[in-house]
Amino acid sequence: MARFEVNRTAEMDVFVRVVDQGGFSAAARELRLTPSAVSKLMSRLEQRLGARLLNRSTRRLQLTPEGTAFYERSVRLLADLDEAERSVAASEEPRGRLRVNANVPFGHHFLAPALADFLTRYPGISLDMVLTDKVVDLMEERMDVAVRAGPLKDSQLVARKLGETRQVIVASPAYLARMGMPQRPADLEAHNRIGFCYLRQIEGWPLRGEREGETLTVRPEGNAMASDGEGLRHLVLGGVGMARFGMFHVAHDIAAGRLVPVLEAFNPGDLDPLHAVYLGQGGNMPARVRVYLDFLVEVVAPRFIAAAMADARELMAGKGHALLPKSNMSPLPLAGEG
Repeated sequence: MARFEVNRTAEMDVFVRVVDQGGFSAAARELRLTPSAVSKLMSRLEQRLGARLLNRSTRRLQLTPEGTAFYERSVRLLADLDEAERSVAASEEPRGRLRVNANVPFGHHFLAPALADFLTRYPGISLDMVLTDKVVDLMEERMDVAVRAGPLKDSQLVARKLGETRQVIVASPAYLARMGMPQRPADLEAHNRIGFCYLRQIEGWPLRGEREGETLTVRPEGNAMASDGEGLRHLVLGGVGMARFGMFHVAHDIAAGRLVPVLEAFNPGDLDPLHAVYLGQGGNMPARVRVYLDFLVEVVAPRFIAAAMADARELMAGKGHALLPKSNMSPLPLAGEG
């Protein structure tokens, strides 16, 4: 039972340093301890082992036969421990299974297209990509990293910011030709405003009012709802109604003329942050997690930002389109289009 009450490795390390340095004072300086603390550790070690390891005199320390045997084994054990730690340190080649999560739009249009490059760089990593627009519990779902949009609520997570996105209300040209272009926020009452089924009770579209300093919130209360951003986007592309998206999600559709911004003059310009979040590792982050986070920041985030901060009017005028990253944001073919 007693062997679990002391740090045996630390005592062993102190003993080896005392022998290597030739005395308590020199070992104490190297360890940044007081000589008395080192002396007490050595006395405790000898008491626990039931053997004298060092013969002490005013001039020098001398190993006893038991001390010599213990020193030789301690050196080997500490070297083995160092090697074991190095074998799993972050400097080693990243390997193992990596489970990552993101919302559906970000996953489809920015994450998935980049992951072939990531897996080519790190062939020792195998990847599980889980896409959902609902917030997952990282611990419960055994998730290494998640990408989340909007303000963070879980203070237990560590976050790295990837960027910010403007929000925009859009509709298809066919829908606007049928229902008309709203000119002011009050006009939205006559339109089919669609959104997310699981956010039906809390989702709102913030807008500036017509009077100076006025703000208001319009809620989506249309005849169709979707469980994820891609499903909602295709409802809007199909002319079902209008919806509010992060600009990163629909920038290509606006540039291609598939979607048209609505009420941009009343857009408050709020920015929603995008973060990569993960559980704190206590300084022992696996290499596969570290390189994935770096990849998100260095490779994926710049592509996201180019689309997320695009100006709707410039996109509609054909400007800035070339600045957008390549994307697979084409709409699904309609029935009968082959």
